[in-house]
Amino acid sequence: MYASSSGHAVIDRELYLPRSWADDPERLQAAGVPAQIGFATKPALATAMLCRVLDAGVPAAWVAGDEVYGANPGLRATLEARQIGYVLAVACDHRVRAGSTSQRADALLATVPARAWQQVSCGKGAKGHRLYDWAFVRLDHDGAAPDGQAGKHWLMVRRNRNNGELAFYRCFTPRPTPLAVLVRVAGCRWTVEERFQTGKGLCGLDQHQVRRWRSWYRWATLAMLAHAFLVVAAVTEHARHPPPSGLIGLTCNQIQHLFAALVIQPVADAAHRLRWSLWRRRHQARARTCHYRRQAAWQP
Repeated sequence: MYASSSGHAVIDRELYLPRSWADDPERLQAAGVPAQIGFATKPALATAMLCRVLDAGVPAAWVAGDEVYGANPGLRATLEARQIGYVLAVACDHRVRAGSTSQRADALLATVPARAWQQVSCGKGAKGHRLYDWAFVRLDHDGAAPDGQAGKHWLMVRRNRNNGELAFYRCFTPRPTPLAVLVRVAGCRWTVEERFQTGKGLCGLDQHQVRRWRSWYRWATLAMLAHAFLVVAAVTEHARHPPPSGLIGLTCNQIQHLFAALVIQPVADAAHRLRWSLWRRRHQARARTCHYRRQAAWQP
């Protein structure tokens, strides 16, 4: 998943084969899995895709991921060697080095003073800013720092302002970076779930009925292409025709519905569909404004 301020879309894919599959030659052969394909963990697949993207020259400054990837030292080492910053979620019992000792992530909370917590938004949501309390603690290098590497390691903690629930992130910053930037990167991880939802709902990413390796890659690639079309169309529309006050910009969902109604299977009531789209965008803009005003009124 590639995310920027303009938009976000899926740009690569790998099929994860459980070990039970990798250890069953007959099953692999029946599914058409190439002979050179063996078992690979999800972090290993993610590392391979990241290397392909970076080697192809795709501009990227940060990587975000969930606990499966944050706990993998190989993935972290690869990113650090390439001087790519990361904000990777880790479990509360994840071991980190701080003060020359190995400790659980949640044990470091005792060293965080009350004044260190900052309220920062990790992004705009449908019902207001996603506000949490954040703090971060400087970590030691797991080993000797590579020559010329000026990056620093951090443990960032997120605290829910309503119920006190905690989340932990292992971070690497190749250069001095304010907390707000790390928080913004952490918030970008939600785009992964959003894109998978839109990919399934709009482009049929999960509607394949294939049973063979090559067929799955073909289907996934076509779904990615269809989703990329929607993203590019939305970004282009926003750039050329910014939405007026009182309307939200055209979303991928809106473009998909309009494309289906006006191009793929043209309907007789095209004018009605366009009026309905404007009404819906106006209604969503009003709802969003109300949510943000309500949130602002609740702030101390």
